[in-house]
Amino acid sequence: MELSIVISLYNEEESLRELIDWIARALEGKVSSYEIIMVDDGSTDGSWNLVKELSESHPEIRGIRFRRNYGKSAALYEGFAAAKGEIVVTMDADLQDDPEEIPEMMRMIREDGYDLVSGWKKKRYDNVITKNIPSKIYNATARKVTGLKLHDMNCGLKAYRNEVVKSIEVYGDMHRFIPYLAKTAGFSRIGEKEVQHQARKYGKSKFGMERFIHGFLDLMSVWFLQRFGKKPMHFFGGAGTLMFLIGTIIAIWLIIEKLVLQGAGRHFRPVTSQPLFYLALVAVIVGVVLFLAGFLAELVSRSSQERNRYNIKETIR
Repeated sequence: MELSIVISLYNEEESLRELIDWIARALEGKVSSYEIIMVDDGSTDGSWNLVKELSESHPEIRGIRFRRNYGKSAALYEGFAAAKGEIVVTMDADLQDDPEEIPEMMRMIREDGYDLVSGWKKKRYDNVITKNIPSKIYNATARKVTGLKLHDMNCGLKAYRNEVVKSIEVYGDMHRFIPYLAKTAGFSRIGEKEVQHQARKYGKSKFGMERFIHGFLDLMSVWFLQRFGKKPMHFFGGAGTLMFLIGTIIAIWLIIEKLVLQGAGRHFRPVTSQPLFYLALVAVIVGVVLFLAGFLAELVSRSSQERNRYNIKETIR
């Protein structure tokens, strides 16, 4: 199988027939064999019935249906697990992603050697206030945190080598950070292609402004898990030790200062009457708590079945 196209959909009945026809036209004569995996994320309209109808006249269509709405990450996870193609492409079902971009993205993976090619919707046809400006701020933050120089990390149109999607786990809302997940899994050849963005033709967006708040929190989560997931003591223990030392040094300094002044017969304030002393105590207590948190997290990490799971590129006998 040359290509797998994974499409997550939720209440997109109006656009599905047009999307399938568009994909067929875009790939005709350019791809020898392909499959379209349509994952219905608990649609409440007639999307699934239409998928079944389309599969009868288009044998390349495969369908997966959730009992309820789990989210895009869950849909992509199941789609990736089912994908058989040498190259896997993800795209949205709302006709905003252009299938005409797929052949060039495939070429970039085959000939240019990329592991992942992410689309960049340079010119967007979304609301400037609610979509474009927040998206630019979010992507700038993501570039800073992840170190990936991608203009549009959350673009739904992406192409991957099959081994990339089989090596990463997408859950929660982590579909926004697939390039970073791929990078931390050892796939460093990540490229970007400017793609055409289409205005939404049917319905309305399923995501509101809250996705940017959730996205930022998820970005912090994925950064922490990828960096400290298997060594939590390095974070909690380091922070705890620092806080403990700061509190201890302040307390000792206050005691020494009091003894020096007392020995010189000068006026001094009792240590326990100084607010700084109590701040020092708080720092010591917080440091101990953080250290214990790191110790417990290390025990949990050592008990995990994933503690020795690594992505092996190749072996010799």
